[in-house]
Amino acid sequence: MELIEAKKITALKPAVRIENRVNVFINEKFAFSLDLSQIVEYKLKIGKVLTPEEIEKLKHASIFGKLYASTLEWVLIRPRSVKETRDHLRLKLLKQNQENKRREKNKTYLKENPELKSRAKELKIYTKKLELFSSEDIEAVIKKLLEKNYLNDKTFANFYVENRFLKKGISERRLREELRKKGIDATLITEALETSSRDPEAEIEKIIKKRAKKYSSPEKLLAYLLRQGFPYELSKEKTTKFFKALPPQL
Repeated sequence: MELIEAKKITALKPAVRIENRVNVFINEKFAFSLDLSQIVEYKLKIGKVLTPEEIEKLKHASIFGKLYASTLEWVLIRPRSVKETRDHLRLKLLKQNQENKRREKNKTYLKENPELKSRAKELKIYTKKLELFSSEDIEAVIKKLLEKNYLNDKTFANFYVENRFLKKGISERRLREELRKKGIDATLITEALETSSRDPEAEIEKIIKKRAKKYSSPEKLLAYLLRQGFPYELSKEKTTKFFKALPPQL
């Protein structure tokens, strides 16, 4: 009867490139890396024997940990909506799948051109497949971010309304349209707009100050303001006032 070699953790070493990440070695060989919190969560220590099922679970935890950490870094740059985050992760998964297809083709290319194998790294001909996360991992990351309040559509809507085109000016209608495309519920959009300190007159005046010189007539400026989503009466009033205030041309 063939003896199966026990899988034992032989070393836990800090990762060089990523802070708070630990490289796990099984039987003297690198197996995967985990966040420090995951090392504690799974009670890993040198000498612990792992079953094949436990190793597979930890490898998946490694992939999830990397995905969560990179997504958290992304959402902390500025507030993000849930839909924005989901779309970001789905696009990332799509790109990784495409990259893996390229790497599979690279393997064939190097087999057909063995003289290039020693220069593959130099030529950036990569063949090692990327670790892929799943659609389920995406939803688990989003769930965790929501639980920790790193994702919050209400907070995002308020931030967006107060900061979008703050110097350039923006209409309420355009804000509604943009937030709707980012997956924000209509009720949250209305609440954010109603509690905002932004004033339609001030917003339209910002745009006129920045854009009016590009238009030779009140009609053209009025048409531009209407396209930006401002109401007709307010746009007409501000356009007329602006052109009346211009010095007469010689």
